[in-house]
Amino acid sequence: QVQLVESGGGLVQAGGSLRLSCAASGRTFSIYQMGWFRQAPGKDREFVAAITWSGGITYYADSVKGRFTISRDNAKNTVYLQMNSLKPEDSAVYSCADKRTPGRPYEDWGQGTQVTVDS
Repeated sequence: QVQLVESGGGLVQAGGSLRLSCAASGRTFSIYQMGWFRQAPGKDREFVAAITWSGGITYYADSVKGRFTISRDNAKNTVYLQMNSLKPEDSAVYSCADKRTPGRPYEDWGQGTQVTVDS
């Protein structure tokens, strides 16, 4: 119902910055909240950040608070993740997802974009 495509991943040095984008299409009017998740090899997928689509309320994992900033451009149906002061432990495949109803699971997922932080 909602298609998500991530972009902006790449290789950066520790301490560097990167901005990820997630473009949504389809039934975008149904989106309540957009979130960013990441998964490293051999580890579970973990929550990174989220933003409500209409109000712009943000949520962050403690591990990225103060370093990452999530934002959205509703007119472009796009959510961004600005990542600063990157650490090697931030290396993972980053995916975006949408949630239709508060308290319900995320429903649609993108393919993901690789972020690698070199020490």
